[in-house]
Amino acid sequence: MENNELIRRAEDLSRRCDKTNSLTNTYFLTPAEQYGIHSWAERFPPPCRILFDGGRSECERRAAFFLPYYLDEADFDVSEYISAIKATAGFGMPGHRDYMGAALGLGIKREWLGDIWVLESDAYIFCMPSVEEHLLQNLDKVGRFGVKTAKIALSDIPVPERKVIKVAFTVMSMRLDAVAAGMFSVSRTECARLIEDGRVTLNYAEVLRTDAAVKPGDVISVRGFGKGEITEMGGTTRRGRQFVNAEIYK
Repeated sequence: MENNELIRRAEDLSRRCDKTNSLTNTYFLTPAEQYGIHSWAERFPPPCRILFDGGRSECERRAAFFLPYYLDEADFDVSEYISAIKATAGFGMPGHRDYMGAALGLGIKREWLGDIWVLESDAYIFCMPSVEEHLLQNLDKVGRFGVKTAKIALSDIPVPERKVIKVAFTVMSMRLDAVAAGMFSVSRTECARLIEDGRVTLNYAEVLRTDAAVKPGDVISVRGFGKGEITEMGGTTRRGRQFVNAEIYK
């Protein structure tokens, strides 16, 4: 979804939530789309609160929910708006791409599907309730393997362990070229070239400025090198360089 179209959709959903006093929501959004809506909401605060949820806190693809004034986040029950199914392969272990291809082959649009977590012979597919029954009735083959499906409660889905490599380094300032260079062990000059070539994203959005500010919680991706998150910064060396900790996703 183009960014302008995405923001227009968010504005419309927010106005509808405010006018009808009812919850409204998008389909599943990519991390970049989520960041786009979050940035828009910071610049132009909508009349309704925004909550992002993909079914579990660990989900990467999430929908944006616009909450009416009477609904607190603590009272929001995501299971009313997001479903999940468990698919088990009798033989073999199909991968994420296999499950995605099989679901799309059933005529299901990508934005109706959230994360797909594959754990050995089982896969857990987060989806919009409108396509849950279609998946349960028709998803019987993934790649070369037959699968059996069943509805599963969101709270019963096991969370896959995220494997990371922890790195620590120092920088003179928290600018993108310096931080990305430290994270991925490349020279700052090389990193600057990668940024200018459009091969670096900050919070899933392409950034062409080498001096873009970076802070803890930001996700940096360098095409060909990997993706990771800044987890902590603090303290300085005798020469005034800042300590930075990060995690590189394996």
